[in-house]
Amino acid sequence: MMPLSFAEVGQSQIIKRIGGNLETKKHLEDLGFHIGGEISVINTIEGNLIVNVKECRVAVSRELANKIMI
Repeated sequence: MMPLSFAEVGQSQIIKRIGGNLETKKHLEDLGFHIGGEISVINTIEGNLIVNVKECRVAVSRELANKIMI
């Protein structure tokens, strides 16, 4: 298991765990990040990530990406 911030661009991954406090977990779930869901990194910009989750593109900070384990 590793944080999403270490994922290679273009490879599909499965979310295995979401860390953080309840507010952070709720925020990520509202954005579409769920355990068992498929995710792929589209691009990285200055450490932040643009990811494809549930057919949508979402930008997440490196801090949030470190809480998503793949």
